[in-house]
Amino acid sequence: MSIHAKNLNIAELVARDTAHHFHPFTDHKAFHAEGGARVITQADGVWIWDANGNKLLDGMAGLWCVNVGYGRKELAEVAYRQMLDLPYYNTFFKTTTVPTTELAAKISSHMPERFKHIFFVNSGSEANDTIVRFVRHYWKLMGKPYRTQIIGRRRGYHGSTMIAASMGGMEGMHGQGGLPLPGFHHVQQPYWYDFGRDLTPEQFGLEAAADLEKKILELGPDNVAAFIGEPIQGAAGVLIPPKTYWPEVQKICRKYGIILIADEVISGFGRTGNWWGFETLGFEPDIVPMAKGLSSGYQPIGAIAFSDRLIKDFFDKGEEFYHGMTYAGHPVAAAVALKNIEIIEAEKLVERARELGGYFAEGLASLNDHPIVGETRSVGLIGAIEIAKDKKSRARFDKPGRVGTICRDHCFNNGLIMRACWDTMVLAPPLVISKKEIDEMVRLARVALDKTYQDVRAEMT
Repeated sequence: MSIHAKNLNIAELVARDTAHHFHPFTDHKAFHAEGGARVITQADGVWIWDANGNKLLDGMAGLWCVNVGYGRKELAEVAYRQMLDLPYYNTFFKTTTVPTTELAAKISSHMPERFKHIFFVNSGSEANDTIVRFVRHYWKLMGKPYRTQIIGRRRGYHGSTMIAASMGGMEGMHGQGGLPLPGFHHVQQPYWYDFGRDLTPEQFGLEAAADLEKKILELGPDNVAAFIGEPIQGAAGVLIPPKTYWPEVQKICRKYGIILIADEVISGFGRTGNWWGFETLGFEPDIVPMAKGLSSGYQPIGAIAFSDRLIKDFFDKGEEFYHGMTYAGHPVAAAVALKNIEIIEAEKLVERARELGGYFAEGLASLNDHPIVGETRSVGLIGAIEIAKDKKSRARFDKPGRVGTICRDHCFNNGLIMRACWDTMVLAPPLVISKKEIDEMVRLARVALDKTYQDVRAEMT
């Protein structure tokens, strides 16, 4: 426990949090009835501690973001130095700052040659909002203002603003606030475990891609502006598409002249064993939004990389782009992100994720003998454990998410942070995790699964 936590009145802090803090993605009636928040006070490497001194292995790298691990003094120091030199200035009106410019060049250096221009925002949600503004204006400049329709996937997640949530395919989010907004559509997600029936993964990958073409033809190809997808759908339950899926999606987008967007907010900066998920999954996007691993969560920052094909026309035919954010390209956030990328380079964390990926996969696969585990899957250092009522038929328990929540709670109570996406347990630990820590993560996952099985075994007879 940190020295700061020792001096806290925890009960008073929790009461104050309950009284004043409006938490995101929270059922507040249930939350308040349960007694309030867990207060996190300290972190180092892959471990975090709460205010009561409990130590937890963070199998989710915060929210899929702390790629370089916790406790990086060099990131704190670079933020401090930048705050002394220039704590803030904007990037509007033909101005820039040193770290912002250097970061744009650094990001570009790790991308295919065609991505030379980077637009800064403060989050993945803002990145995807920006993209909608860009692609619709782009098609207007190209003399096709009717190309406004955006296609995403069911259970896709692209953020929680009105536009980003509309791009995504989360039904729960769509049930609040009149979403999705007009002009957004969703197609089959490449989720073989739930929807593959008796098809091989390769066959199902082509079938899922064909649903995109069906939607394009339904809307009219000349009306469709772009298709967006995460290389691996994270919040949907780490849906790793069959190898046939993304090349076929790219072929379809090229056939109809549709802009292809790879949402790298989770997959980027080494998570899959390459710098970008699109490299791992084998396709070539036109636009790439990013965030999370860009700064490893040490500062809020996001960005979008635009391909030369789009930028040339946008710059040559365009006028002022009436879009931007006060803190976009913030010099402190940019300095931290730049140093974060330098750490990833120096410590070869992308290569590390690739090399440890096999060991991580073996660890997860060791859980396949468990009575309620239907499948495990992973690529690099992101993976999933499917909880099933019947392993052979892949049948689920009643009330989607109920058993996953039970398992998640057992994880928390036994020293592991493992997220539940419905009844799929997901893991994306910091890229600095060791083999010994992977072993411990898998051991703790089995403990939670054992306890969950005891809770639900009566339903399996």
